[in-house]
This record gives sequence, C-alpha cells and structure tokens, in this order.
Amino acid sequence: MAKLIDKITPQKENFSQWYTDIVKNAKLVEYGPTKGMLILRPYGYAIWENIQKELDPEFKKLGVENVYFPLLIPESLFMKEVEHVEGFAPEVAMVTQVGNKVLEERLFIRPTSEVLMANFFEKEVKSYRDLPLLYNQWVNVMRWEKTTRPFLRTSEFLWQEGHTLHNNSQEAQEFTLKILKVYETFMRDVLRLPVVVGQKTEHEKFAGAQTTYTLETLMPDGQALQVGTSHYFGDNFAKAYNIRFQNQNSAWEYAYGTSWGVSTRMIGALIMTHSDDYGLVLPTKIAPIQIMIIVVKNTPELLDVAQELKTKLSHYRVQIDTTDRSFGYKMSEADLKGIPLRIEVGPRDLATNSATISRRDNHEKTVLDLAKIPGVVKDLFKEYDANLMAKAEAYSTQRTSKALDLVSYQDQLVRNPGYVLVPFCGKVSCEAEVKQKTATNSRCIPLPKKKNSPVKQLCFNCGEPCDLEVYFARAY
Repeated sequence: MAKLIDKITPQKENFSQWYTDIVKNAKLVEYGPTKGMLILRPYGYAIWENIQKELDPEFKKLGVENVYFPLLIPESLFMKEVEHVEGFAPEVAMVTQVGNKVLEERLFIRPTSEVLMANFFEKEVKSYRDLPLLYNQWVNVMRWEKTTRPFLRTSEFLWQEGHTLHNNSQEAQEFTLKILKVYETFMRDVLRLPVVVGQKTEHEKFAGAQTTYTLETLMPDGQALQVGTSHYFGDNFAKAYNIRFQNQNSAWEYAYGTSWGVSTRMIGALIMTHSDDYGLVLPTKIAPIQIMIIVVKNTPELLDVAQELKTKLSHYRVQIDTTDRSFGYKMSEADLKGIPLRIEVGPRDLATNSATISRRDNHEKTVLDLAKIPGVVKDLFKEYDANLMAKAEAYSTQRTSKALDLVSYQDQLVRNPGYVLVPFCGKVSCEAEVKQKTATNSRCIPLPKKKNSPVKQLCFNCGEPCDLEVYFARAY
C-alpha cells in the first residue's frame, strides 16, 4: 500500500479539514482573490467535463437543445415573479455602475435563468405548434453565500440548467419526472451515489415552483446533501410573463413550464462519499485518468513496455508517469488523484513478462501476464464501481432510522446522525419550528409515495394527525 500522504488530516480526526486537504492536495481547485470564488484547476475541471460528457447526451435523447442566455438580468424583468424574487433576494449580486456612469436600472447577475427564459418564451411562443420548447445551458451562476466551502457552497458555481415549456400540464409534469429519472440513473450508474429521490415539502420547494423533486445523498459525517432538483412550475411563470399560445381550437392558453439542474456540488458529493485518508477515490466513468502506468525506473525497456500497454488500452483514459520522482511518490500521487487502476512495471516484471495491477478502492494487487491485462480491465472497472456503490449504500442504510416524536428524533440525531424518517403534517409553520428547535430540515417526501394509511399517524413535532412520512436531517 502506498505511503499515507502526510498533508491529509485523517477523516475521523477532523472531517471538515480532511475534505479541504483532499481538495487542495489533489489540485482540484485554488481559492480565487474574491471570497467564495474558486479557480477550477485542470484536474478539477476535467471531472466536470466528464460529467458533461455523460449527462449531455442523455438530455439530447429527450429532445433537449443547448442554448446560452445572458449573464445580466434587468431589475424590472427580475421583479415580475414575486415569489421567485423573494426566494433569491438575499443572494443576488448587482451591477449598479459602469465606469463612472451610474446605471439607470440595476442589473442582477443571474442566480438562475427562469426570468430570462420566460422573457424569451413570451416572444417565441404564439401557437401550440411552437411547443414544446426544450432548452438547456451549461453556464455559471452567482449566489452570494455567507459561508463557503469548495464545490459544496460557493458564491459562483458551474451548473446545467434546463428550462422547458409545454402546451399542457400533464406533458410538463411528465417531463419533470423524466429528467428526475435521468438524474437518478446518472447518480447511481456513473457517480455511484446512493440517492433518495423524493418531493420537497412546501417549506423547502423552489421559489416559484408548484412542485419540486430532489435527489438527496448522505455524507460520511451524517449530513445530507442535495445533488439535483427538477421543478414543475405549472403556469406560474407563464402568467407572470404573459407566455400564451393559441391552442388547436384557436383559444389562448398559458403555457406550462419546468426547470431542472445539477451543479459542481456533485463533485463535492463524490469527494466526501468515496474518498479516504490517502486522497480521492473516483468512479471510473468520470475519473480524468482511468489508468496510470508507473515504471520503477525510466529505462528504455520499461518505457517501451509501458507505451505498448497504453496503446493496447487506448480506448481508456491512460497516462504513463514519466516524471523523475521516486516510485513510491508516483504511487502516492496516483492514490491522491483517485486514479481507479495503477499498472506497475519493473525490471523483475520484465523478466516474467508480467505487471502488477493495483485497485484504488481497496488497494488489492494482482500480478498478470502483460498479454492478459487489456482483457481484464473492463471487468476490474465493473467490480471497482460496484464496490464503491456497495460501500456507499451500506453506509446510507446504516445511517437511516425512524422516529415518531421530537424527543426520539433528536435522540437519533445524536446517536446515529443521518436520515430520520418521521410522520409529518407538511405545514410550513411546523417545519419552520422544527428548524428553529433542531437546526435540521426536511430533505424530501420519498418517492414513490406510500398510499394513505387508514390509520393516521401524528406529526412528530406538532402532534396533529398526518399521512406523510418525510426524511429529515442536518444538511449542507
């Protein structure tokens, strides 16, 4: 096993510092000169690029087209949808002056693009024949955060935001759920994150939405992290921005909208879920380097073998470490970067025409004939990814419990921090009270919803009869 990197604080000693140490030492980001603004270094950005490469084709299969909308939103336009404005007002950054000239109207730096899309849709849509409009953009947004942490919560971050418009409610609701399924499949099959899929409560739903669906995953410190959302707007934005179309009977109707998004926050979820005290552990499909070939010495004979292996493995992302660092340092660096497989070649291996394969997830080593290596990589990747998911699911299951009242709920938070499933009335005022008492909130009403029981339960906080079961937790 490679030597422990001294700069990484052990996870059990200080989880927060462990996370920061990995982000910095793996060279994913650097702090920018402005608070809450990060520089994504090449290795960190490469993870985001691979996320895009996996997700974007799935959107396109549903007929979604990529677009780009402006960064700045006029204040008068932003203020048209009151509930939406109230939800983002504390985090909105503004441009008020250009050079020496004070602007007549303030410009908001986009925290999200619903109002820009709605303004465009009002001009674009006139007939049922213009619908549906299915748009997505890969952009940056800004939400001025008081407390920041790399990837998890930053003032500026990268994301994709999808916005669609439909000519009937059913189609819009169905599309909201189709995207939710795309996200769920991606989280499980690509990122290897066990997610709880559900609907947000009234207290937690997106500002301006009729229904918000969410994907929640549990971090090793027992806190939940929202990694994706899909919103059904109904005709809320259409009425605010006068988006109407003539239906097949020539009558005017308001259109129905959705929006949905995931962000670089997923990278934070990956780091915390899979990594260890040696550094990153990355799933194979998004690892910038899937295989690192390391030679004991940079001799012509060993480098020739390494190059031949790389050629035979060319359909994977493979690199050869040709630096003049020590062999031990190279192995430690590969661990730190979370490279799924290492292939180690030395003089003794040449004598037996073999090499050693080392897995990043469990550090298991296997000596194989050079000729057999290309044929086993696919199965090793499959086993590797399955192991990541199994470990993460086991943790999530272990940290999920139930409670019937506030006392037992608080006891569970202390004894076994994680998800706690509770009976809940769903009232906004009740949830605000829970948040004030416990510094926790609802994560979601799990899907599929259970059928109403003939015997109602009592809300774990207010004691009123209820038929909802909801996950609550501390959260990032």
